[in-house]
Amino acid sequence: MSSTPLQRYLAEFLGTFGLLVAITGPALLTFNSSTLFTDFDVRYLMIAFGAGLGLLGLVYALGDVSGGHFNPAVTIGAFVAGRTSARDVLPYVACQVLGALVAVATIAGVAHGSSSLWHTVTSPGAALGSEGYAGNGSPYTVAMASVFLLEVALTFLFVLVILRATEGQSSAKNAAPIGIGLTLTMIHLASLTIDGTSVNPARSFAPAVLSWMFSGDHWALTQNWLFWVAPIVGGVIAALADRALRPSSA
Repeated sequence: MSSTPLQRYLAEFLGTFGLLVAITGPALLTFNSSTLFTDFDVRYLMIAFGAGLGLLGLVYALGDVSGGHFNPAVTIGAFVAGRTSARDVLPYVACQVLGALVAVATIAGVAHGSSSLWHTVTSPGAALGSEGYAGNGSPYTVAMASVFLLEVALTFLFVLVILRATEGQSSAKNAAPIGIGLTLTMIHLASLTIDGTSVNPARSFAPAVLSWMFSGDHWALTQNWLFWVAPIVGGVIAALADRALRPSSA
């Protein structure tokens, strides 16, 4: 029996909430640890595997309800690929953004329990784990054009894996969440040190908005346009590639 629109929208809210908790938790709550987590390499591994394993579980739990997008770039890519109805696109994106905002606010609430941690995660250099590129007060050092290219390329790979692995005739369909989760892990390992890793506009929008609200610093919000445009471009290119790879009878 197919799910109702309300069930699909709730699944997208819950899935994005869970994904952002899985990413933002290790990203923010390890900032001030005095032992193991002072090693940046360990923090990066925690964030990368938190993202990948979190997504894996959430896709298994909620994928049959909504398709398990949890990401506006995935939703728009799936629409261009003919895998999502036009009437679901805006509600999906709205629920994803709302889920991301609630998740980051929840982790920020946990961080608020420690005055030193709260000061660190809301500082301009952290901005609640926001992504960015060089300039405009951002702590990142890689140029805007390079970050744009990276986000397009990585989102293309991510959405292509999702579309091909979940295609109706795919022999890997039952194991699709594993491949999708591992791909997101690889993406984080490849780009965390460059721009903080987005490939998900909701994931970038939530900390940028909340960091501006909590601290008044606005560099992340000013740069947030890139983390909408580049992932969506990558998702659309992936959708076109998916169409090109389908059997002629599909």
